[in-house]
Amino acid sequence: MKIKILTLILIFFFPIHILAAKEIWILDKELSTITFDIPVFLLTNVKGKFKEIEGLVEIDLDKNKKNKAVFSVNINSVEINYNKYRNLLLSNIFFDEKNFPIALIDTKKFSYKNEKELETIVELNIKGFSQDVPLKIEIIRLAEELVQIKSNLIFSRTAYQIGLGKWSSTAILKDKININTNLFLYKN
Repeated sequence: MKIKILTLILIFFFPIHILAAKEIWILDKELSTITFDIPVFLLTNVKGKFKEIEGLVEIDLDKNKKNKAVFSVNINSVEINYNKYRNLLLSNIFFDEKNFPIALIDTKKFSYKNEKELETIVELNIKGFSQDVPLKIEIIRLAEELVQIKSNLIFSRTAYQIGLGKWSSTAILKDKININTNLFLYKN
């Protein structure tokens, strides 16, 4: 009788997803980096690095099909090699950080079975615009509870209205933005 009562309590008071086996991997913010590069015609490329990043990966141990990962950057934390243009970059002409302070990458659900490389589609959300973009990921297991994730994501800045008015032209400031990640995650 006690087992039946305990079972009923577990079913009614604990959501099913809590009972499912999963691993949570947390981003080590001190070691991890997210950088970007925008090609500029006849000049040094615009290079930047986000100082404030967040993220986690949830691995579905039961079926390995409901894995998910979410990573974000605080737009205002950006450092760029053209420091005198930082305020322009944060303005509504480029990132509009006052209205959209966070950029987000969400994998939704993906399948993973300890591969060293993974190709998936991620949802990239910048300035309120959201698009699915392909992402190739390299996974390096450094220790039992520490992994390194490297990736390169390329997307169109004009698709997210990054660069308005005279800055929308791709003649000088090219359209493709490269985002490079070097992320370290530890098992929670």
